[in-house]
Amino acid sequence: MIFKSTAVAALLLIGQTNAFIPPTSSSSRRTTASLQLKSFTDTINDVTKTLTDNIPTSSSSIESILSDITKDGIHLSTPTELQSAIDSLPSLLTTPEGIFQAAAIALFASGSLLISWLNSPDDYSQTPYEPGPNTYDPTAADEFYASRPFMVLKRILRLASLTAVFNTGLLFDWLVLGKLFRDEEYTALRKNEPQRAKESLILCQQLGPTFIKLGQALSIRTDLLPEIYALQLRALQDAVPPFDSTEAREVLRRELGVRDLNSLFEKLSDEPVASASIGQVYRGTLRDSQKDVAVKVQRPGILGEIALDLYVLRLLTPIQTKLQNAVNRQPTTQEDIDTAVSLVDEWGRGFVAETDYRLEARNTIQFEEAMRKRKLDAVCAPAVVEELVRDKVLVTEWVEGTRLDRDASSDVPRLCGVAINAYLTMLLDTGVLHCDPHPGNLLRTTDGRLCILDWGMTLAVPNDLQYALLEFIAHINTEDYDSIPQDFINLGFSPADVSLERLQSSGITEGLSFAFRQLSQGGGPAKIQERVKEEFKERYGSDLSDIELRDAARADMLERMEEQLASEGVDVKGVTNVMEEMSRRNRELFALPPYVLYVARAFSTLEGIGLSIDENYAIVQECYPYLSGRLFTDKSPRAKAALRAMLGLSESENYSEGLQAVKEGVGAAPIKTLSPKKLMEMTDNFSSYTAATATVDRDGAGRTAAAQEFAKLLLDKEGSTLQDILVEEVAKFGDATTRSLLRQAFVESAVAKAIASSLRAPKDAVERSEQLASLLPEEVKKAIIDQPALLPQLVDELLHATAEDERILTTADELREVIGGRLDNTSLRSAMAQNLSDGASIIPSTPDITPALRQIVSDTETRDFVLELLPGVSVLGRKVGAGLFRRAAYRAMNSPVLPEDARKQLSDVNNRLADVIDPKEETVEQ
Repeated sequence: MIFKSTAVAALLLIGQTNAFIPPTSSSSRRTTASLQLKSFTDTINDVTKTLTDNIPTSSSSIESILSDITKDGIHLSTPTELQSAIDSLPSLLTTPEGIFQAAAIALFASGSLLISWLNSPDDYSQTPYEPGPNTYDPTAADEFYASRPFMVLKRILRLASLTAVFNTGLLFDWLVLGKLFRDEEYTALRKNEPQRAKESLILCQQLGPTFIKLGQALSIRTDLLPEIYALQLRALQDAVPPFDSTEAREVLRRELGVRDLNSLFEKLSDEPVASASIGQVYRGTLRDSQKDVAVKVQRPGILGEIALDLYVLRLLTPIQTKLQNAVNRQPTTQEDIDTAVSLVDEWGRGFVAETDYRLEARNTIQFEEAMRKRKLDAVCAPAVVEELVRDKVLVTEWVEGTRLDRDASSDVPRLCGVAINAYLTMLLDTGVLHCDPHPGNLLRTTDGRLCILDWGMTLAVPNDLQYALLEFIAHINTEDYDSIPQDFINLGFSPADVSLERLQSSGITEGLSFAFRQLSQGGGPAKIQERVKEEFKERYGSDLSDIELRDAARADMLERMEEQLASEGVDVKGVTNVMEEMSRRNRELFALPPYVLYVARAFSTLEGIGLSIDENYAIVQECYPYLSGRLFTDKSPRAKAALRAMLGLSESENYSEGLQAVKEGVGAAPIKTLSPKKLMEMTDNFSSYTAATATVDRDGAGRTAAAQEFAKLLLDKEGSTLQDILVEEVAKFGDATTRSLLRQAFVESAVAKAIASSLRAPKDAVERSEQLASLLPEEVKKAIIDQPALLPQLVDELLHATAEDERILTTADELREVIGGRLDNTSLRSAMAQNLSDGASIIPSTPDITPALRQIVSDTETRDFVLELLPGVSVLGRKVGAGLFRRAAYRAMNSPVLPEDARKQLSDVNNRLADVIDPKEETVEQ
């Protein structure tokens, strides 16, 4: 009988685990528990009957007691339901057999009480901090939950119960099937990853809103999770279970201060049209304005739930870090723990900020204003109904549209470019980055614009960081990889204590060069994998199988790692695992700032949409139009330096590379000249950027806007970096061309050579005749023979074509070829060729300006635009004239033949003339 009672007690205890399965919603919790207990009751009755049939006993009191307790699906989680069992306990304690029976009942009852406690609703009305972008405070949470230990214990037990099966499965795959069976490839773990990934998705939904947000954040962290897990977790963006609409309406009434919602809304959907981790959205129509609106309602108690989960995560993170490092056979340092906890805090700040609906309203309004200010009319955000914004309610105008990734319109590729430009504008200009760019938040509106939704989570990007990113992109574009290590430090990719020399020796430039080359060719991961495989075949052998190629690449990588470690003075033979050592060193050298993760998430989403339309889509190439537009218009010194670098010029901010030499009184000639190819490429990108973002481009409106913006850029009275560069290049070209023409006339022409010969003839005659030389006084000889003979040489030296002149003229020829190909008027050349015996070869390429002139005359808007720019033409002309004089000043100071006083006087005269023409220009000081 003791065996029978013990067996029943054990089964009762084991049976409690069924009740740990979480209910799908709060409203179904009691029904779910009753069904689970009914199933459990049937199991207990079957087991009990089997035991009593096979084990002799003089009493069947256990069966009767269990029948009394569990009949009709009764569960023991409430005082009333437990009372009958408790009342029967005194009668059982009179015999040893009864004691075991009472113990079984008590065990069952305690398990039911524990389950009831774990599943009971929590009071989240009080929180350790308020909603907001800067209110998250771990210290305040420590103090708050220190006085609520049972609340914390309850959450930990619930988390443990929900994750037990999942964690046990992972542990079994890794420890038993991997470690104990010595499977170094962890075959079972990898084989079960697809199933485990699906389980992780369900688990996040069961664990609640905080872990849904955490899953969404981890869905972009392939550096922390296997990719298959990240892909599964991305489903959390669209598949979040809603909360009860009755609760939502109660929140609406309380927040809006009305008893009847019909007083505000003529219509309001019965169920949410969308549901997220923080809140859910209903569609309605305002009674007063008849506008269709989206009504966003926050989940009740969401901030308290998030605060508790973040506190628990901070408690458990050190344990998880130690376990993870133990699995990887690495020691755990305090820095490892601090880094992991800081990641939780980073997520926490974002989660808490999302609960502030007033902040979300401000972010939405500010983004819309910023886009209008920058004339990016192709992108928008929902209009906020400001009078209906509350702490837990946000009302915006309804946006008609479809998700960008599901829209089949022909302009989706253009809108992908618009989205990229919008995110680059946020990142590099406005300084407020949208941090939730999943496909559900990107809509194509019915009028062909891009609408970005959900502005609850944003990230501030400091001004210094914006310019560091501009410089980094410029260096990548021009393949200036020597500047990349410094960029990494400026961007925060490397800790502040890492030296530039160590970064340069880390091999980062080689890796970036390879990655950039692959990304620029487009095609996404699939095409990149194909190209890498082909490169591996060329490098290691085309006859190798995939496994052999992998092994060869791995061996090559290990060899490079060993060489790298050896170059740093590490005894490679003393390192047991080279890859682990390199991994450790890379963690010391590199880190990913939070903003990079959000940018990567945005670009990954947009690349996926682009690749679904064009399998060769290259997102890197899509970034350059914005870069051109930004650098052409930004007048800051760092932006000017970046533009000059991209155009092949020195990054010096001076008007001319030689002007600094003039200031310092030295004669160093500039060594860099403009790249015509890059200039035209950036010009095309600027036009593409303006056309794509200015409007939906119906009837060519976008192209017209692009042409007008470029004209304004060149003729702006206030000037621009591009205008300054072009004026500088025109001055250089004018100077070089003038010198070339003068040299042809005064040095290289037949007349000049004849004059030079006649001037040298007397000196040659005197040098050949000693008698004649002795007859002339020295002063006379010097005045009428020697000095005239030196004149051709002085002219030759003054007009000598330097290496700089040759480069400038070559650049001009290249630019003429590039532009000529675009302006080539073949119809005009053909017409003239019919009247010329030698064809059109002697007719220069000429743009057909008749249509343009006709448009100016006939179109009022265009005519007004041209008249508006006329003052800029005058200003530009003065700048070119001033540039020519300053170039002459530079030439004078660099003359190898003029006396010092003459150089200074000529330089001063030219600078003064330049100041008279264009006083705003910087004067070259001597």
